[in-house]
Amino acid sequence: MTSSPGLTAAPPFSGCFHCGLPVPDGARYPIQFEGQTKPACCRGCQAVAQTIIDSGQGAYYTHRTALPATPQQVEAGLAQLGLYDLPEIQESFVRVEVDNIREAALILENIVCAACIWLNERHISALSGVLSVEINYATRRARVRWDNSRIQLSAILKAVSDIGYIAHPFDPGRSDDIYKRERNTAIKRLAIAGLGMTQVMMYALPTYTATDMSAHIRLLMSWASLVLTIPVVLYSAAPFFIGAWRDLRRRTLGMDVPVALGVGTAFVASVYSTFSGHGEVYYDSVTMFVFLLLTGRFLEMNARRRAGAAVEELVKLIPAATTRLPDWPARGEEQVPVVRLTVGDHVLVRPGETLPADGVVVEGDSAVSEALLTGESLPVAKGVHAQVVGGSLNQTSPLVVRVDRVGADTRLASIVRLLDRAQSEKPRIGQLADRAAAWFVGLLLLITLGVGLAWFAIDPSKALWIVVSVLVVTCPCALGLATPAALTTATGRLTRLGLLTTRGHALETLARATDLVFDKTGTLTHGRLNVCRVVPLGGRSESDVSMLAAALEAGSEHPIARALREAATPALPASAIRNTPGRGIVGVIDGRTYRLGSPRFAAASETPPSPPESDGSTSWVALADESGLIAWFALTDMLRADAPAALAALKMQGLRLHLLSGDAEAVVRRTAQQLDIADWHAGSLPEDKLAYVKTLQAEGRIVAMVGDGINDAPVLAGAQVSIAMGEGADVAQAAADMVMLGSRLGTLADGVALARKTQRIIRENLGWALAYNLVAIPAAALGHVTPWMAGIGMSASSLIVVLNALRLSDFRKRNDDARDRMQDSTPESQGARP
Repeated sequence: MTSSPGLTAAPPFSGCFHCGLPVPDGARYPIQFEGQTKPACCRGCQAVAQTIIDSGQGAYYTHRTALPATPQQVEAGLAQLGLYDLPEIQESFVRVEVDNIREAALILENIVCAACIWLNERHISALSGVLSVEINYATRRARVRWDNSRIQLSAILKAVSDIGYIAHPFDPGRSDDIYKRERNTAIKRLAIAGLGMTQVMMYALPTYTATDMSAHIRLLMSWASLVLTIPVVLYSAAPFFIGAWRDLRRRTLGMDVPVALGVGTAFVASVYSTFSGHGEVYYDSVTMFVFLLLTGRFLEMNARRRAGAAVEELVKLIPAATTRLPDWPARGEEQVPVVRLTVGDHVLVRPGETLPADGVVVEGDSAVSEALLTGESLPVAKGVHAQVVGGSLNQTSPLVVRVDRVGADTRLASIVRLLDRAQSEKPRIGQLADRAAAWFVGLLLLITLGVGLAWFAIDPSKALWIVVSVLVVTCPCALGLATPAALTTATGRLTRLGLLTTRGHALETLARATDLVFDKTGTLTHGRLNVCRVVPLGGRSESDVSMLAAALEAGSEHPIARALREAATPALPASAIRNTPGRGIVGVIDGRTYRLGSPRFAAASETPPSPPESDGSTSWVALADESGLIAWFALTDMLRADAPAALAALKMQGLRLHLLSGDAEAVVRRTAQQLDIADWHAGSLPEDKLAYVKTLQAEGRIVAMVGDGINDAPVLAGAQVSIAMGEGADVAQAAADMVMLGSRLGTLADGVALARKTQRIIRENLGWALAYNLVAIPAAALGHVTPWMAGIGMSASSLIVVLNALRLSDFRKRNDDARDRMQDSTPESQGARP
């Protein structure tokens, strides 16, 4: 593309070619423009710029003489083009569900208090076509679901900008840039406020202490203080006035309204006194509480950043670029952005590099660390045919991996999405706090009006500074922060421990749980069953019945199905497959109908033949045709090494344990005895498990269910809080409120302990916020709190809430890793079979 004659060429820009922001280290998002390669800071800017150029609008970059000065201008330009509605741009941050339903992760700027969250949620949810919106106060991240046939994403982003906020598609690089920009701006405002405060105090102190100062000198001090206060009010305090004006335009009352009223009232009254030559001036108070408020917000911003670090860490695990082998098995290599990988590509991952996507190892043997994904501290051995997860770290040897899932379909993306949802959803106690914070400001203004009128009648000289103190000292932000700060920190810490929270209510409910119900296979045991014995009947051979069973289970992911497939290779395919969860499977092979499953199901009888005798350590599966039973298969499984210690820890926490399994009575009894579980039930179908949980709930118990299979999905959905094993079926994980990312059962005890500590922290935060306001407002109304003291109190109240929540990030898991490894190496544990 060439520029038109007479037009000025685009000037060279050192940052991102599209938005001008700095390009993060290691970011490789090339933009092809007029035969040259230009850098981009993130995949969003790359996609936007390339789309502009490819659609024939490259003259935008040729004609412009400067970069947009503000993010608003950037977003305004994009909104005019409607580029955020294009599928190729939405690929990197939008998840497409069924029937035009879409979900996006956004990050919001200019959020300063809980009322901002309430305003944005109410405004966005009122848009026709928006199905749901949740915004996390601690991280400023929003999760929006909408019907794309009724509303476009660009309309949602424009609606946010209409009320004075800025919404961006979430990108880790851009998120860092936004944070750095906000932090730098906050430091500048804080520096000017601090400098102004110290200088004004130098002029104010003599007027308080000197007894023989003339009126002319006092007036000169006032004028000097006015000059120094003006930049503090107009620049440092600008966010308070902008936020207040935005709220008033929308007919809402955020925390900026009373702060702006307090600062503005004191400043205007001081200016009037300076010009008139009589009355009190409050320049020292104005500069001091602007400085203190900005200090509190700055510290709170940094604490919130730390609280929401878990999601940021996970998102940054995926590298910007990787080594692709385009002609595999030939050894040609090329460096490509990870966003350009497609399913079926082969990538080379050297030691010390991070896997770029989910896939299967096709060459090499190595050890891979999945610590940040699963909480498992030890590396996992990976060889040919092993599944690997994007974001894990290759440690010892090169691996060639065939890519199976990319982008939003990877396990890491799923974890981030679920964690983001859990942090955005609010439990009941958080919803109550948000509603309280929403009407709190209105009540505060009424109280302030009454206090002002009363003091004007009692002592007009004190009325102004008391009104300012009442306006500034109150803090609904502490109420709004109490729950999200604690939940964000706790869910992030739990994710690092290996327990992913997917629902906002999960932690609150787990903390109150009284009973913990376990499935057996794949939960308390490894779920890797082995066929240890085959008993053919009716003169059939062992190989024939094994191939029939393998054919019937060819399409199933159940642990029993995998064990039967590993025991034999099917000779003929099965058709007309019908699966009955918890019972078995029916299919047609070579014109004959076969039934495989529990003895009752296979024999189609309530009184089936008894299986061969065993020592109680095996489970029996029966195979039958139209004539009756034709084979028995004995399967065995091993207890997880840390199961006894983990369940003992749960008992120590006061939980009542239950074991429900579809296996035979002898097998379940032996497992229950090994784990000291008094309440156990064998031969349980999915409906039986659900009925058992409903019975416990009818007795007033709060039930947590742990399972892994498709047949566990109904009972997982029926329990008050449900936990799925990370190695389990997708259906079970979809129905669960929490997912165990690793195989360590001790994580459950950690989760219960952290959930209970989180509830204590939330109650402490809410108690502090309520107690502070109940004490501070009357004290200020009675004239015991000066404006500068009010500024300290307001800032400290929010900061204390956030710092208290950050105690959760230091939670330590039970010190049983060494003990578990010792158990795993002992003959007794290796021989333990359910």
